[in-house]
Amino acid sequence: MLPGRDGRGPGDPPDDAEEARPPPRSYVFICCAPHGRVGVSTTARLLSDYFLASRRGFVGFDADPHEPDYAQRFSGRARNVDLNSTQGQIDVIDRLLVPDGEAKIIDLWSRSYDRFFTLIQDIGFVEEARSQNVEPVILFHADPSQASPSAAYQLAQALPTVETLLTYNEGAAPFGPQLQDRLALYPPHRRLKIGALDALVGRALQPLDLSLSYFLLDPPSDMSLVVRAGLKAWLTPIFAQFRAFEMRRALEDASWLI
Repeated sequence: MLPGRDGRGPGDPPDDAEEARPPPRSYVFICCAPHGRVGVSTTARLLSDYFLASRRGFVGFDADPHEPDYAQRFSGRARNVDLNSTQGQIDVIDRLLVPDGEAKIIDLWSRSYDRFFTLIQDIGFVEEARSQNVEPVILFHADPSQASPSAAYQLAQALPTVETLLTYNEGAAPFGPQLQDRLALYPPHRRLKIGALDALVGRALQPLDLSLSYFLLDPPSDMSLVVRAGLKAWLTPIFAQFRAFEMRRALEDASWLI
């Protein structure tokens, strides 16, 4: 067989650039807010369906012991965990640190918010994760309360090296006409926008057996064409933002190309 353009044959050892190429990074997405009903579970669901739609797996954790909507939607991939127990903390943290290239997604219950972030600071989670080629990313969900920006700044000060995406759900936590002024009160993080849905279209999202990843490939035949179009128009820019995040991080990690 002829050698390739670089002059090496298929049996030749890899060059220095290939040897220097790092293994795929594993990401831990922490969907969170100090207050409830602001769209945290929706974001975890969307992230999960994004990976499934791109034919990749994920491991999910639902920290709400009373209404584990996220875990119920992804049976076999996401599970309910109790972060108030030592065993629950072990189960979550140990799995997050597995460098298998698979995304880990946490739907963090608002009542576990303080406990979880205190835990990961106390045990040195971020440093240990990076030593395993695992990178945490925080999706902090904004809301119109006066306490929310302060909580975002406290978290940014506690974990200054962890990338945070300021996430705002226009349907779950609407800011109204003062949106930009209110978001300016938060730390200068990159932003993730989850658009509002028409009430009728939003009701189509409620069934537990509705997979948004399968919806994009094969919409239910009994769903109104208007509803299908509305869901697709809502999903498309959200998934585009997820892709943009991945592309940006991939370019940042590709220093071996230089």
